[in-house]
Amino acid sequence: MVISIDKTVVCDVPVKDVFAFLADFTSTEQWDPGTVRTQLVSGDGGVGSVYENTSRFMGKDSNLTYVVEEYELDQKIVLRGENKSVSAVDTLTFTPNTQGGTSVRYQAVFRLKGAARFMQPLVMPAFTRLGTNGARHMEVTLNALRSVN
Repeated sequence: MVISIDKTVVCDVPVKDVFAFLADFTSTEQWDPGTVRTQLVSGDGGVGSVYENTSRFMGKDSNLTYVVEEYELDQKIVLRGENKSVSAVDTLTFTPNTQGGTSVRYQAVFRLKGAARFMQPLVMPAFTRLGTNGARHMEVTLNALRSVN
């Protein structure tokens, strides 16, 4: 069984700026309300780069190791995260809009592993909140990039 989040965020910032910001996965510290810390461990942010992420979920800190699996400049990023309880695949797809801004589709697919998989019915509402809050914070953060650029 999987848990899926699928949100689209629209901002008034050009694709190249949005992609540059989100392709640096350490930016999760700014837009993902569950992230405590994300550090680049190895690589340059492209395919094969490794990030260590600490997130707070349901009151507990959880560490995941993310690896960049796909990196298509200004178009798409796919990262796979793993720990003993969960595997996650995060996909960000970038599309320019007619006003010169960007639509970002954020998809996250979680697979609970081990004993955690029996908790799935209990944690579904928390994952739903995570996706909704993450999209809201991403939109605010991306639109704030207008004043920086």
